[in-house]
Amino acid sequence: MTNGLEFKNLQAVPLAGMPSLSPDDFRNSVISAAGDGRRPVLYFGDREHRGIRLIAVLADDEHSRLQAFSTVFSEGESYDSLTPDIPALHLFEREFFEEYGIEPKGHPWLKPVRRGIAGTGGPGPNYGFFRLNGEDVHEVGVGPIHAGVIEPGHFRFSCLGEDVHHLEIQLGFQHRGLENLFLRHRDRPGVLLRLSESIAGDSVIGHAGAFVGAMESLGGIAVSRRALVSRVIAQELERIGVHLGDLSALAGDVAYLTGSAAFGALRTRIINATLGWCGSRFGRGLLAFGGVRSELTPGLREQIRTIIAECGESARLGADVLFGSSSVLARFEKTGIVYPETALRIGLVGPAARASGIARDVRADHPYGGYVYFPVHKMTLDAGDVFARAFIRSVEIAQSARMICEQLEALPDPGLAVPMSAPSPLAAGTLVVSLAEGWRGEIAHAAVTDTEGRLRRYKIKDPSFHNWFGLAMAVRKNGISDFPVCNKSFNLSYCGFDL
Repeated sequence: MTNGLEFKNLQAVPLAGMPSLSPDDFRNSVISAAGDGRRPVLYFGDREHRGIRLIAVLADDEHSRLQAFSTVFSEGESYDSLTPDIPALHLFEREFFEEYGIEPKGHPWLKPVRRGIAGTGGPGPNYGFFRLNGEDVHEVGVGPIHAGVIEPGHFRFSCLGEDVHHLEIQLGFQHRGLENLFLRHRDRPGVLLRLSESIAGDSVIGHAGAFVGAMESLGGIAVSRRALVSRVIAQELERIGVHLGDLSALAGDVAYLTGSAAFGALRTRIINATLGWCGSRFGRGLLAFGGVRSELTPGLREQIRTIIAECGESARLGADVLFGSSSVLARFEKTGIVYPETALRIGLVGPAARASGIARDVRADHPYGGYVYFPVHKMTLDAGDVFARAFIRSVEIAQSARMICEQLEALPDPGLAVPMSAPSPLAAGTLVVSLAEGWRGEIAHAAVTDTEGRLRRYKIKDPSFHNWFGLAMAVRKNGISDFPVCNKSFNLSYCGFDL
């Protein structure tokens, strides 16, 4: 099989160098690459003059390489589905079919992904839910409208008594057309930057960082080492803040209210550190093309270092008490297990993958920006249960705290490059893939430019796109009352999925 086009994270490559394969050769090449240990990262369509180009990007984590394959379809064509051979592609193929009408024949679960896509009707009245037959089977539907401040999503449980035998998760109720907005406003880079910050509101630095990285690569913009390290500090502050919030929520779900209050208070201190840096608790407005907008002054560096040291120690003590509580362990241990072989087959990413023994972290496997200058050690557990997904967060909090303190101590000179209002001109007829390790896991952005150097396609993948199916697998053979704690142990994004 062909080797496809090989490149690295954030390396801009000419589209002309990507071989256009026949559909059969494309299918066989992707299956062969997956058989050699490469994993799916992106799978998306690009409408061009010859028809609809399908691009598959796979990652070779061991060698820090990416590999792209492509084929071109005419309207209404079909191809043999890859999902039976590569289960991690099941949602990608459904999305491609929904957007372009190119059917993956033999796909085992060809259902709508999102509402509002032309020609499919989205997940509406005709959405066929999986059914379990039997007199003792009953179904429990939750959502799509939920109590409190939460986005829409429908969960349908098929149960025998209290035990869940199957969970089907139906999302896509608020399809925002975000990728089309990137093209509509492609001549307004400031608007694009604000859009990237809104892909998932709790992953501002992760998604905006992936976006500016892609644009800087296409524009040939060199970013100072000081700015790159500043972005790392912002990314790790985001990771710590959300992980602390998740530990608070997990403690609350099992009625350990002391832990919920303590971790929640620590989260506030961390996000307030980001507020003191850039004026937003979530990091909005911090990143810019070519650098960052706010300098880490000596006084601010000392303030952040003090907060990190105090919160890190408090988080360690809180974790010792949380994970030493018999009532907490009774709810966490052996609940919501995703076994390593399952995690690998369905393509889990981020802490959910690492809690199931899958050593997968973009910061280490495909280092980018400031992560190029220092190693990030991948830490895993293999239990794959709620305990593992909670405990891996506490481990990563400590790791991120050490990383921030080390980088604050050795923040390189000279000062920041002056941020740019626009990264133009962009390279013409070019593809760039930008991977980043958000707190949920792998974020992937792909930008394709036309012959005039304007964006022709912008593809976004939030880690939730991989991991929602992991939640469905986790709740099998568990009591339905365990769903809330299983759900929170993943803490996936609705809006990151409903692009």
